[in-house]
Formats: sequence, structure tokens, C-alpha cells
Amino acid sequence: MISITVTALVFGVIFLAELPDKTALAGLVLGTRYRASYVFAGVAAAFLLHVVLAVAAGSVLTLLPQRIVHAITGVLFLGGAAMLLLHKGEEEGEIRRPADQSFWKVAGTGFTLILVAEFGDLTQIMTANLAARYDDPLSVGLGAVLGLWAVAALGIVGGKALMKKVPLRLITQIAALLMLALGVWSLWEAVAG
Repeated sequence: MISITVTALVFGVIFLAELPDKTALAGLVLGTRYRASYVFAGVAAAFLLHVVLAVAAGSVLTLLPQRIVHAITGVLFLGGAAMLLLHKGEEEGEIRRPADQSFWKVAGTGFTLILVAEFGDLTQIMTANLAARYDDPLSVGLGAVLGLWAVAALGIVGGKALMKKVPLRLITQIAALLMLALGVWSLWEAVAG
């Protein structure tokens, strides 16, 4: 059974954490050069693979005693919040233009770019933490995939307009505050539990 509450919480955390990431910028660049649906197909497939791996890793953590899991996830969330707050921004990498505009070339470019760029990324680590924290792999996986897909779609279709209206720094600070709150809550449960 899927928990709407867990799915919504994970969606919000992952969406906000991924929004200021290099992936949104890469999606924006690819979306301006190629057919948006082709780009999204490749990016979405790569994010799905990343979430499956992250949820599997987080599910392994659930085999540990709850207090230890809460302590580990609390520390990792606090570390993630610190990373977001201390992050100075990255320059977008150069994206090679496929020789043609076929579905497989464009989707393959998007898939490869995201697969490499996001491996071990903050949102993948956060997804593993959330999977361990809630011991609900389906809800966490669904929320994470939807959050990542939403950011990819925004980046591909309307990223430039969003960044003009909402300062990137504000988005980053909101994501960091959410992670900070989750970290403190997890540590409190580890100590009080």
C-alpha cells in the first residue's frame, strides 16, 4: 500500500533539493536544443534507475536497529543541509549535440548525462535515507521519482522562466531547511527512542 503522506513528503524534499541542481540546468540546455519529449524520456529513465538503486540501498539500512537508522539518517540529513547551504553553484557542463535528432540519439544523450551526473548525488543519498527512515520503499520511490521527473520537466520546458521568478538561493535555502528539520527530527527519535 502506498502512503500518500510519505509520497508527498518525499516529493517535496526531493523536488526542492533537485531544483537548484546542475540537472535542472542540463535539462534546460537539452530542452532548448532538442525535442522536449525525447529529452524527457531519456532523463526520466535515468532518474528511475537512480531511485531504484537508492531505495534498495535505503531498504538495506532498515535491517539495522531503528535507533541506529534514525541516528544515521539524522546525520546524513544534516550533512545534506550543510552541503546545500555551503554550495557555491556549478557551471553547466558542455553538452554535445547528437549528430541527428532521432529519439534514440536524443534520449540516449539525456539518459547518459543524468546517469553520470546524478550518480551518488545528494538527492540519491537523500532518497536512500528516506527509504531507510520510513521503511516504505514504494511510497519513497514514487515520491522521489515524481519529484525528480517534475524538476526535469520544469528544467526542460520552463526552467528559464521559473529561475527568473524564484531566486535559486531561496529554493536552496528552503530545501536545506527541510533537510535540517528532518535531520533534527531523526536525531531526536534516535535519542528519545
